[in-house]
Amino acid sequence: MVREAAAAGASYIKGQLIFSSNLTYRKRFEDGKVRPNGIRIAIKRPYKPEFERLYTLDLSEEQHEEFARLCRHFEVTPLMTVFTLDRIDFALRLAKGGEQVVKVASPDCASPVLLEELAVAFDHLIVSTGGATDEEIERAANIVRRKGKELTLLHCVSLYPNTLELCNLARMEWLATLADHVGWSDHTAPAKDKLIASKAAILLGAEYVERHFTVLPPDQSKDGPVSISPSQLKELVQFAGYAPDRQDALLRNEFPGWRDTLYGSRHRELSHQERLTMDYFRGRFAAKRADGHPQYNWEL
Repeated sequence: MVREAAAAGASYIKGQLIFSSNLTYRKRFEDGKVRPNGIRIAIKRPYKPEFERLYTLDLSEEQHEEFARLCRHFEVTPLMTVFTLDRIDFALRLAKGGEQVVKVASPDCASPVLLEELAVAFDHLIVSTGGATDEEIERAANIVRRKGKELTLLHCVSLYPNTLELCNLARMEWLATLADHVGWSDHTAPAKDKLIASKAAILLGAEYVERHFTVLPPDQSKDGPVSISPSQLKELVQFAGYAPDRQDALLRNEFPGWRDTLYGSRHRELSHQERLTMDYFRGRFAAKRADGHPQYNWEL
């Protein structure tokens, strides 16, 4: 995967510092919660099957180190997402000798303690904003900028997949007032929507585009339906290299109504499903205190 992504023109290849040992048990997700009126207020995602699934996917620290080495061998920057406070030092070791950059997942846009610690350790934070309120995004930006560090904010819709109608790419204009760089974390389905959303984001000023990536058929991995292939990544990199006029002409030829469908507005209310998703993912992982209790990313 590293070789194929690098050959297709990726600038960064992202890994996730997810370890099953950091998964937290939270009672309300064992059976989920539904109000008497039928409105769901917590999804059902029990701890045990989730732990067993993640346990089979655990990579050792040595495998993560090999990933970073392979990235450098193929002349691309390794980029790690840090999910817990106890993995910051390890992420810093993986970045040693290269660009001191780290990724923050959408749920942790609202985790001030994690952001503070990452802004001390790294020179550049790339923060996804899906599921965060305007106030939470502004607070996150202030934390990073007070430390004098470079900040990229990625617009994101935390639905898998999300539709073209929900992309709301105008939001990048607002994010650009808060950060050094803006981008788009794209969860649209390539089989249905091709690369329309990613191309539109580039034309509208996205300096970074994040995509799930696979070398397998779409039905052979959990993220396959929202993942792009090496040939699609190459197409996207080529598109990014064209002048804006040519990008616009190509995009209008491929999807004439792209602006009416994808542009949207700078501000929007989160959907009920997005709020449910963030409720689960905020606190899904945590460091362990000496007494065995979790230390969440918003706690000292």
